[in-house]
Amino acid sequence: MTGADSGVLGIDVGGTKIAAGIVDPASGAIVARETIATEPARGGAAVFANTLDLARRLIATADRRVERIGVGVPQLVDNAGRIRSAYNFDWTDLPVREQLSMLAPAVVESDVRAAARAEARFGAGKGRRLFAYVTIGTGISYCLVIDGRPHAGANGFAIHFASSALHVPCAACGHVNTPVPEEIASGPAITAAYVQRTGRPVAGAAEVLAAATSGDEAAREIVAAATRQLGPLVALIVNMLDPQAVVLGGGLGLAEGPYRQELIAATRAHIWAASCRDLPMLPAALGVDAGLVGAALAACE
Repeated sequence: MTGADSGVLGIDVGGTKIAAGIVDPASGAIVARETIATEPARGGAAVFANTLDLARRLIATADRRVERIGVGVPQLVDNAGRIRSAYNFDWTDLPVREQLSMLAPAVVESDVRAAARAEARFGAGKGRRLFAYVTIGTGISYCLVIDGRPHAGANGFAIHFASSALHVPCAACGHVNTPVPEEIASGPAITAAYVQRTGRPVAGAAEVLAAATSGDEAAREIVAAATRQLGPLVALIVNMLDPQAVVLGGGLGLAEGPYRQELIAATRAHIWAASCRDLPMLPAALGVDAGLVGAALAACE
């Protein structure tokens, strides 16, 4: 733990934004923060340079000593803290932990495990022995939490369930469809589907969800298709792992309105055990701050 005059720097590197803040790990309070755009198309080196500069700024201006740094990334991170994938941007060959550790001792964690850890400690999972955290935003991922600790798996890769293609053969013609749920139900997928269908530019999935709420038929159908694809997979998590609750995070998981409502309905419809169909499905209590706070907590373990 840290002293009263110290804190931990948590950094949540997402596909859209990089959020960083000085966290009091005893309470989860964020005492200083800054958010910048990720702009992943510039490449991993540029994204990391901005992340490092952001860390330096917050440490230099903090009114307390920063004793540790935790960074959550939307990647596979193995049990030794090594980044093993290059989704959105490539940090696999960059000395991420080493350079951050020049500022303070640093750890790297998968962003979904970081957020799940924060929800277990301070949020919707607090007091629950077993729950599943599902994040839906730029990407879609999950984490099982057991007795307050995220389950990483044998290699650290127990986080993804919507990024592999399904194989669905047509009984009539034999054609095999191979939909990838993340390419239908994630924020960028919903945005792209709406633009392709209507020809109208939108800034992001939030605009599509707002359009669906206001009665835009194209938006409604795209949201419905996304939730029909994802709901059975969330139900499969429930069927396999038997959690006490499902906590929904990420921009879409937290969004009010038809996406979350229809996702919950589609999930409940595919839960096999009737006695489990009314299990709690809750928005992350820490909201978009779960990843930042959880990254800081990971640095304390």
